[in-house]
Amino acid sequence: MDFVAGCIGGAAGVLVGHPFDTVKVRLQVQNVDKPLYRGTFHCFQSIIRQESVFGLYKGIGSPMMGLTFINAIVFGVQGNTMRLLGQDTPMNQFLAGAAAGTIQCAICCPMELAKTRMQMQGTGEKKSSRKLYKNSLDCLARIYNREGMWGVNRGMVTTLIRETPGFGVYFLAYDVLTRSLGCEPDDRYMIPKLLFAGGMAGIASWLSTYPVDVIKSRLQADGVGGVYKYSGIVDCVRQSVRKEGYMVFTRGLTSTLLRAFPVNAATFATVTLVLMYARGVEEGPKDCESAQPSHHTQIQQQAQPTSL
Repeated sequence: MDFVAGCIGGAAGVLVGHPFDTVKVRLQVQNVDKPLYRGTFHCFQSIIRQESVFGLYKGIGSPMMGLTFINAIVFGVQGNTMRLLGQDTPMNQFLAGAAAGTIQCAICCPMELAKTRMQMQGTGEKKSSRKLYKNSLDCLARIYNREGMWGVNRGMVTTLIRETPGFGVYFLAYDVLTRSLGCEPDDRYMIPKLLFAGGMAGIASWLSTYPVDVIKSRLQADGVGGVYKYSGIVDCVRQSVRKEGYMVFTRGLTSTLLRAFPVNAATFATVTLVLMYARGVEEGPKDCESAQPSHHTQIQQQAQPTSL
């Protein structure tokens, strides 16, 4: 039931956060010479006006499909790594989170490639006159047929650079925050504290690796229509900085941070409710108490976001 709750909570996080992610990707990869959007809120308005509200949910199938596998990998690797390390310390939380982030890249990278390509498809069109991809699976199949496994794993290096320290920072920040806030069984504010800790940990994680995410998005969006702009990571960084300056590494940051907190809040709230209904109202708070990374509960561990 813990695993099921984690999956449902993660799904809730995807539903809440995907529109923000679409805006983030559009801002990160838009042409600087002919920008379509002036900023985060203008991008939101433009997508809804030109593509309807469903435009914000383009590419959602890919993260939904990868949800179960990523949850299983992250929770399994993190828990087993903590047991191998023995001591429950903030540093071990970081190392266990980093290990989990590294392993789940095998699923995360192709999933985000399909998501990015779907999000960019039909930009500015309410009803695309010509759809290159029917859905996320079709997107990956077409990329595989054209470029093989290398194409399906485009952006893997940048994904590893982002996810390894990103998950480490998340688990570390979550551990520090829950230790500081406390989580007692009789604390009426226990759940808000867990939600706050999760949301703030997500924000800390994104801030620590966001520049890498910009490059990853550009590399994964590159090649749509058969036109390639970048020969690799270094070339992408060089071209981006030369044309847009170092502020290029903050493109889409506002929508990302706006997304980070509610996504984690939705994940934690849903996991908590599912577990409380499944185990009984009284057992839920007890699990929350063990949810502190120092006295761990599965409810807190399972409430980690499926994708930072």
